Amino acid sequence: MKDEVIIVECPRDAMQGWHDFISTEKKIDYLNVLLECGFDVLDFGSFVSPKAIPQMKDTAEVLKNLKLNDKTKMLTIIANERGANDACEFEEIDFLGYPFSISEEFQKRNTNATIEESLGRVEAVQNITVKANKRMVVYLSMGFGNPYGEHWHSDLVNMWSERLYKEFQIDILALSDTIGSATPEIVEDVFKQIIPALPNVEFGAHLHTVPENATKLIEAAYKGNCRRFDGAIKGFGGCPMAADDLTGNMPTEKLLKFLDKNSIRNQIDKNRFQEAFNMSSSIFI
Repeated sequence: MKDEVIIVECPRDAMQGWHDFISTEKKIDYLNVLLECGFDVLDFGSFVSPKAIPQMKDTAEVLKNLKLNDKTKMLTIIANERGANDACEFEEIDFLGYPFSISEEFQKRNTNATIEESLGRVEAVQNITVKANKRMVVYLSMGFGNPYGEHWHSDLVNMWSERLYKEFQIDILALSDTIGSATPEIVEDVFKQIIPALPNVEFGAHLHTVPENATKLIEAAYKGNCRRFDGAIKGFGGCPMAADDLTGNMPTEKLLKFLDKNSIRNQIDKNRFQEAFNMSSSIFI
């Protein structure tokens, strides 16, 4: 068996832009089944303003009703200090995720802040997170390209990753293809450059894609020595600003198929996963 990977299931990313509100009860039921699957991390909710993300307004209530276990760590998304303080009130939460973009345009669209303002938030949130004995995960969006005509090069990814690690001690960075524009060649090349350069950082792949490109991108990231992968069952979710309506999250089932085919270790309970896979059709309707 080859190196074991870290698998992050992202129902929050799947749910947050869903057209109809998913009831609190349905969220609880679905997340409890996902918790039985054995994912390393469950990206389950958000403490972003309900005005911005109304679908996640019940995150605190959902969390109170989850059957947590020792296998799966819990991650929630925040966008500022207020969200970080709210999230840190819950002992059950292990990770706080923050979206940081190396695109000025996308940073403004996503968090209503400039890159420099966002760096200030990273510092403030990291301080809050460390004091609460939790860890921060920074999502480096536009990690594999830029659709806004701004300058992009893999050296930019390296530079920002180095700054986040050296200045703020961020040691989990998920490189994100927010709009599904990455090619396998770029994905492999970026990881091959950056992982040896920052050996103390855990790098992940948060790849939005059309379904037919999923396996090629997973393979490219793995070849680049990435060992942390985000996914969402059936690829639900993705970025609302993606030009292609078919662009969604990396389908978790395609990731698991790749891992099994290549004899790569993971702790997923296949029977429970199938139950969650089947259940998703009654959640996302």
